[in-house]
Amino acid sequence: MLTAPHAHQGLSVDTLMYRVNLSLLPAVILAFLQYGPQSVLLIFCCLLTALVCEALCLKLNPNAQGHTLDGAAILTALILALSLPPHAPLWLGALGSFIAIAFGKHIYGGLGQNLFNPAMLARVVLLIAFPVEMTRWVDPAAFYDGAFYRLGVDGVTGATLLGGFKESGRQHLDLLANLLGNRNGSLGESSFLLLLAGGLWLMWQRVFSWHIPVATLLGCLVPGTLHWLISPAGIVPPLAQLTSGGLILGAFYILTDPVTGPGSVRGRLIFGALAGFITYCIRAFGNFPEGMAFAVLLVNAVTPLIDNYTQPKAYGHVSGKEKSL
Repeated sequence: MLTAPHAHQGLSVDTLMYRVNLSLLPAVILAFLQYGPQSVLLIFCCLLTALVCEALCLKLNPNAQGHTLDGAAILTALILALSLPPHAPLWLGALGSFIAIAFGKHIYGGLGQNLFNPAMLARVVLLIAFPVEMTRWVDPAAFYDGAFYRLGVDGVTGATLLGGFKESGRQHLDLLANLLGNRNGSLGESSFLLLLAGGLWLMWQRVFSWHIPVATLLGCLVPGTLHWLISPAGIVPPLAQLTSGGLILGAFYILTDPVTGPGSVRGRLIFGALAGFITYCIRAFGNFPEGMAFAVLLVNAVTPLIDNYTQPKAYGHVSGKEKSL
């Protein structure tokens, strides 16, 4: 729901989407350097399937908003690909893109009508249906040391930092490796600095405001830090919480989706803080090491409720209680 669009920045949907896509390009390049052509093939497969599915859905429903190359389907495919294991089977990426576009977007009526974030809906479905394929990680190559993956060469498998702690309780944080992306995880997990820089650039471009990203980070890190101070053995350190998993990708690229988030400033703060807190709860007490995708779907579901209680009053509006006074 948009409020009082009396003035605007001249940003069209196409321009906004392609700015976000552009900000993700460095992360895609890093994926190639660290995980080789397999990762690029996975991203390409997600993109191709999403565009084909988008075109077919628009053909079946001519009344749907948007068009195939407006950038929305590309963004959905990129976010989905960055949330997948780097060497995931190509069919898994294709299936995920189909679920995201067909069942996460067009089943609601197309662009601007969906209740849930399509990419995260697809990721949760894939994680529940194909847990083995969705948790098969490979160690990245330290590209800055001259190491590169080659087509057809399998990487060394290993658990992610959050996954390793969930399984064995071990805590080993190499902050430099996390910042440079030299740690296994999804394609987006290895791009902390690039995703952070891209997110800050989008804020500077006024693609979205600071409210949701900051509230999300605080919602996760404040209780996570308190938990760590009280029981250091019960949770990974705060810096590991920040630089591992999908927290940055979710805070800057997923939760800031204007379609599935609240319209008011107060609503965005509540929305982001709730998403961050749910992420912390799942990481600390749930069976899954990462909780961002589940948190996104849960807060998407309560967005109408948040909007209902935080929408600004129209100018001159007087409530029934105020009238009685």
